[in-house]
Amino acid sequence: MRTARSMLRSRTAAFSALAAVAVAAGAGTSAHGTPPARQTQARATGTAEFRLPYPEDDDVRSIAFDAHGAPYSRPVPGVPTGLPTDAHGTPRVSHHSAEKDTAYTADGRVDCLVTAPGSATLTAVVTHVSPGGPDWVGRRIGISVRDGGADGHGRAPRDRVGFSWDDGVNTTYGEQGPVPHAVGPCMAPAPFAPVTAGGYRVRHAELPPWPSA
Repeated sequence: MRTARSMLRSRTAAFSALAAVAVAAGAGTSAHGTPPARQTQARATGTAEFRLPYPEDDDVRSIAFDAHGAPYSRPVPGVPTGLPTDAHGTPRVSHHSAEKDTAYTADGRVDCLVTAPGSATLTAVVTHVSPGGPDWVGRRIGISVRDGGADGHGRAPRDRVGFSWDDGVNTTYGEQGPVPHAVGPCMAPAPFAPVTAGGYRVRHAELPPWPSA
């Protein structure tokens, strides 16, 4: 007899597959309009479902992204060279509520990526949210990941992911109720949520030095 969990996964198979379509945005150019020099750049990729470490439910949550470092490719006021953490890519956040039997996805544009061996933090500005989703358009979100490597069966049981929109982080509580705070570039909590399916891969690259004057 099929369990409620297996039935939920069957009903949401097509939805979960959407998380696998996150693809990189076009490569950036330098402030002078010429392609950056070819070199190894940081990269964080993958698609994974995960569980929250506190309340148990039958929701299906997944985050997918394909983020690529593109140092000094995004000039900003006051910093015409851009920043060493500049990046591009497209994340997708997906959430299926078992209680409400509803689902939404949110897509965005990566604007910052920084890595260390086996870990990465990226941020993206949300560009689209499907009907029924949160009011995130124009908001920056932060995502962190721990790449724990694959086991002998190709699985990634030690991977973890963190995200800025969880109620327990980046929010203060008081008499006025919960107050979520803005997320700065490359800011996200530690990867607190264990991956249950799929996985992430991080290619670390040191941040390059600032351009000479």
